[in-house]
Amino acid sequence: MITRTLELVLLTGVFAGIAAAQLPAAPAPPEASDPLGRTSPQDSIFAFLEACHAHDYSRADHYLDLRGIAATERARSGPGLAQQLEDLLDDTGFDIATLSRAPEGDQSDGLGSAFEHLDTFQVAGQTLDMQLERVELKPGLRVWLVSAASVAMIPAAHNVLAETPFEKKLPQQLVAFEVFDTPVWRWIALAFAAFLLWFLSTAVAGALVAAVRPLLPVPLLRGPLHLGLATAGFRAVLEFAPPSTLPRLFLERCAALVLALAFAWAGAAVIDLIVENWRSRLDPEIHAVSFSILPLGRQITRLALYLIAVLSVLSAWGYSISTVMAGIGVGGIAVALAAQKTIENLFGGVAVISDRPVLVGDFCRFGDRRGTVMHIGLRSTRIRTPGRTIISVPNGQFSAMPLENYSRRDKIWFHPKLGLRRDTTSEQLSQVLASCREVLTNHPKVEPGSVPVRLAGVGDYSLDVRVWVYVKTSDYFEYIGVREELLLQLLQAVERAGTALAVPLQENADGRPPAAAQ
Repeated sequence: MITRTLELVLLTGVFAGIAAAQLPAAPAPPEASDPLGRTSPQDSIFAFLEACHAHDYSRADHYLDLRGIAATERARSGPGLAQQLEDLLDDTGFDIATLSRAPEGDQSDGLGSAFEHLDTFQVAGQTLDMQLERVELKPGLRVWLVSAASVAMIPAAHNVLAETPFEKKLPQQLVAFEVFDTPVWRWIALAFAAFLLWFLSTAVAGALVAAVRPLLPVPLLRGPLHLGLATAGFRAVLEFAPPSTLPRLFLERCAALVLALAFAWAGAAVIDLIVENWRSRLDPEIHAVSFSILPLGRQITRLALYLIAVLSVLSAWGYSISTVMAGIGVGGIAVALAAQKTIENLFGGVAVISDRPVLVGDFCRFGDRRGTVMHIGLRSTRIRTPGRTIISVPNGQFSAMPLENYSRRDKIWFHPKLGLRRDTTSEQLSQVLASCREVLTNHPKVEPGSVPVRLAGVGDYSLDVRVWVYVKTSDYFEYIGVREELLLQLLQAVERAGTALAVPLQENADGRPPAAAQ
């Protein structure tokens, strides 16, 4: 439960951070918003391809700088140029992730502040470098468009597109029919490759684990190794049968995220191996500490690994990590407000583990109940009662309870009261006290102190003799045996003195003793 809550905090924060990362880091002079989303190089091309894939080429030509073409010619040639550029970007392995997401573009590419490199094509031995240009359409509205010079290159570059020798051998239906602007044969190839890679990676991962098992026990690494090999293989296959730009971007990002999570999974498995190895080497006297503290540390470290993996991928995608972390904080606050009791139990568990009033295996009294601590988790503590039932106490309550730890006793207090008959003579009483002192002083398991037994008072129907010693053991079951032995010897001492324990007087309905007792 608490792990799911932590994951919810992280996921909420990550998504809040992603949304916040798209905002400018500092206030900028107000500019007119562009309804076509041409505010950055990557956003402009992404929106262009979306329009093209929707076959809305009259909208797509708004992402091309057609100002150098006569107004009467734009409506006729603009959609055709947009469709040709779509073919170029979808069929040549163009990577949209290389474009900058900043409104100012990439300032380190050496092209100047108003230009951004789009793609390069080889035509008849010549290199055609297409670029994006940031132009001001009207005062306050600056957008990124495919530059006018690059628009002029589109027809020549488009002429180099042709079916590959492999595609010429395929049935024409598999090449002509497209799904998400990608020939269907590529989707079939990717699906078959994914299926084949999944089974091949299973065999390879099993063989690698079996090969290193004599040197290093790593059975837990089979899962992450299997996932990592399959994902890396699929990422390589994307280079040989690439889908169109937008689906490829989605698949590449999914593969990067899965690969990062596989590395985090492998790191978590290594942590599990280290923790188990460490626990096996601990001194048996502190095993209770390991069972209480190590699980919490392991869970926190595992969550940190997964968080680092996700943040690394987001950073590679171009998101601001500092803004994402701020979003995690905002998301964490939102979840904390909605789950106050869960967070209270989390910190209660941390308090119990850090203060260590009780440890796993300790017998304790909590509130008005007693039992043996079985598990201290992040949300609750489980205790087995003497009746062999399990009580689960939320850590927020458990940490606030008075806790009496019986397992921490170095010795156990033995303090029975012997109520002698009122007709016991002073000589008999002195003999009882002397015999009891001798029993308590000579017993090897008793720490008698200076006055182990004394006359405590005269009651309504008895002479009260109090025993006050410690049994030198912390094992309760051993104490029970010693207590039984001592009680028998004390009763024998009373019998040898010629007296007995008193029996409470029985009163009549009016509160007076019966006549026989008077």
